[in-house]
Amino acid sequence: MNKERIKKNSVVLCHGVFDLLHYGHIKHFESAKQVGDFLLVSLTSDEFINKGPGRPIFNVNVRAKMIESLSIVDAVIISKSASAEQMINLVKPDIYFKGPDYKDNTKDHTKKIYKEIKALRKNNGKILYSNDETFSSSNLINKSEILFNEEQKKFLKNISKKYSYEDIAKIFDNFTKLKPIIIGETIIDEYVFCQVLGKSGKEPHMVIRDENKETYLGGAGAIANHISSFCHENYLISCLGDKKNYLKFIKKNLMKNIYTNFIVKKNGPTILKKRFIDSISGNKLFGVYSMNDQSTDVATSKKFINLIKQKNFKSDLIVISDYGHGFISEKSASEISKLKKFIALNAQVNASNYGYHSLEKYKKIDTLLINETELRHEMRDKLSDVYYLAKILKKKHKIKNLIVTRGRNGAFLIESKNNKVIKCPAFSRKVVDKVGAGDTMLALVSLCLKLKVPYDLSLFLGSLAGASAVENIGNSKSLDKKNLLRTIEFMLK
Repeated sequence: MNKERIKKNSVVLCHGVFDLLHYGHIKHFESAKQVGDFLLVSLTSDEFINKGPGRPIFNVNVRAKMIESLSIVDAVIISKSASAEQMINLVKPDIYFKGPDYKDNTKDHTKKIYKEIKALRKNNGKILYSNDETFSSSNLINKSEILFNEEQKKFLKNISKKYSYEDIAKIFDNFTKLKPIIIGETIIDEYVFCQVLGKSGKEPHMVIRDENKETYLGGAGAIANHISSFCHENYLISCLGDKKNYLKFIKKNLMKNIYTNFIVKKNGPTILKKRFIDSISGNKLFGVYSMNDQSTDVATSKKFINLIKQKNFKSDLIVISDYGHGFISEKSASEISKLKKFIALNAQVNASNYGYHSLEKYKKIDTLLINETELRHEMRDKLSDVYYLAKILKKKHKIKNLIVTRGRNGAFLIESKNNKVIKCPAFSRKVVDKVGAGDTMLALVSLCLKLKVPYDLSLFLGSLAGASAVENIGNSKSLDKKNLLRTIEFMLK
């Protein structure tokens, strides 16, 4: 960018994603150039874009090259921020140019426009709005085959006909009144990124070199973080190893509106799940789990049950993720099932409990979230129709609402009244890591069904939460109410 030229001429700044360059963008840039001499376009970097799974369609470097090719644009710069505020402070434009849809600032649901205007005033700039016809990139993308297939488009069309953005925002506001208890093992997820060197020269084993590692809060701690964005008051009941290792890390990584009660499990560490990742391909090489998966002793179980009963009076619903590592004993599960509260459960099959973990210890659950593999494991049936198996499981365990996730085949919900099957397609475009996807979905769908949000909308919102999870490493990102609403806003255009 030629700094000398900027100083001598009035600078106009246009800021946005500009994901799918179209006629509306061209007209916008032409109008912007008419009010100044030097047209600078700043592009939001990929990591700050919250327009739904698979967005942006084009990465920021491709988007920059497309706009640089326009002769009317004098310079392009990439913004490493969620709004234009930082760019305004850096460039100090004379004019910040926005489209006509921003004339009413209250329609910007992100409220970023107010911060941008404040930054402009501080830097002696002003905001101008065009009168050009608007063309929505999101609307064009949603209607095309670029992002969504016919099944997805049909589902989104039905949702958008029945529910507006304002309807969904109101539902999210109602979540704030809920006081959930989250129960389950807290897990430390460690990702070790490695370079595979090959076979050992002297022995028949693979040799890797570790390069860096990332550590995230997983398990029930991650669920509590997801829910905390929607509810003001949250209670987490979880367990730690007898040496209370990782306690500082756990407390540091939990949101401030989560009230914790940790039970110490004897003769074992805080659960650590270490996964080794090929840094080039991103593929998982192997995992190492550090845990004591024996069931808690009678005294610890009694303490756990008493704590749940004590917190039960303060809560509206109970969200359980049972990883089968011994924290929730049969006695504890039986006592939880007797509580007269809305109970949502995710009982997970994993490498350490496969063949042993079962739903048998739970009765009369309001909502159960399970994936197809876990369903078939529970029913000991790998061939029968998945809907048939789901209805048998629902009846057997007296489950009111049963949700089955099926990976790329989406998810379905069998509702409580008449066993009607409601389907939702998958919306994830890329799968980086499946760890935590079920927990993320459980976090949101439990709130929805507790407040009797319509089944199709509950399943859609839960599926979006799950889709956001698989596009990131582990639990590196928690659900964010504002970002999710922004995703929904663009998906329903």
